[in-house]
Amino acid sequence: MTVDKNPFTPGFGQVPPFLAGRSYVVDNVVDAFDNGPGDPNLTAIFTGARGTGKTTLLTLLADEGRERGWVTSRVSAVPGMLEDILQQAVRSAEKLQGKRSGIRLTSVDVGPVSATWEYKDAAAIQAAPNWRTRLETLLDELEDKGLGLIISVDELQAGFPEMVELASTYQHLVGERRRVCLLMAGLPYQVSRVLNDKSISFLRRASRYHLGRIDDADIRTALAETVAKGGRCIESDALDEAVDAIGGFPFLMQLVGYRMWTQTEGDVIDITAARRGVERAREEMRANILEVTYQELSKGDLAFVDAMLQDDGPSRVSDIRERMGKSTGYVAQYRRRLLEEGVIGERGRGVVDFELPGWRELAREKHEG
Repeated sequence: MTVDKNPFTPGFGQVPPFLAGRSYVVDNVVDAFDNGPGDPNLTAIFTGARGTGKTTLLTLLADEGRERGWVTSRVSAVPGMLEDILQQAVRSAEKLQGKRSGIRLTSVDVGPVSATWEYKDAAAIQAAPNWRTRLETLLDELEDKGLGLIISVDELQAGFPEMVELASTYQHLVGERRRVCLLMAGLPYQVSRVLNDKSISFLRRASRYHLGRIDDADIRTALAETVAKGGRCIESDALDEAVDAIGGFPFLMQLVGYRMWTQTEGDVIDITAARRGVERAREEMRANILEVTYQELSKGDLAFVDAMLQDDGPSRVSDIRERMGKSTGYVAQYRRRLLEEGVIGERGRGVVDFELPGWRELAREKHEG
């Protein structure tokens, strides 16, 4: 058996060989690319805690879109986002030019954006160089060549003026049945703040997908298939050890897989390599995900977390309220906040548990310290 390079991808936004547990989301959006204007999944928002694969999903969908004749513009919600959308769209179209016969894009000047395109109405674009007009002219040129535009916005945040302009312009484009798609991703509490902004209430109609934990069965399959793709196999007890440690968390799956791979000599991952890989992965998970998330919690959030620590498993919200000594409304507020942060998840009516692998251990250390 020939062993290839490490097939696991714990790096930021990298698409793994097998994306576990997200086929329903991917299928819906890819179908929308094929269906075109009018499909509700052409406007979609993905939420989830850190490490649940939001950026990876956006990357994968951009790749799928390009295969189906869509130019992609991938940006983050930071100052300069609107100009970046135009620049990235032009760059994407230039790359697509070499892959599709019959596409010839020759010099265009859309304000700060310069590329090798020639607009039919260059004088008009220079006379009225506002962002919406420039984007519409870009779409005209794309549509003449049978192309659509996917705008992908990562790290969505509220209180961002350019987001308001993007949403307003996009609403008009959808009403005109333009071949355009808007995919957005962010932490749940940031997405909630964006959607509560009345100036961009149109986005409340977007298809919304929460990226939570993945079933152990899907993790097991993806882990084994990724190992096999790299030219190795994994023993059954080692696979059990890894799946149990991963706890359904996408980033941890890639991290555990990557570290098991580096701890293995030969073509078989055994229980010793699995345990060493899990130990190293947990350390990195704690530093990169858990500690950062913990530091962002408010005093009220932490009081709710501390009340849950009296249980070794799922907690009843009624017990949490009694331990906190607060009103139902007060407790409900922090329950909602922690759900939005992805720190806790529901386990039935009135029952919650920690959602992030390793969180209970970290929180107990912080509480006792």
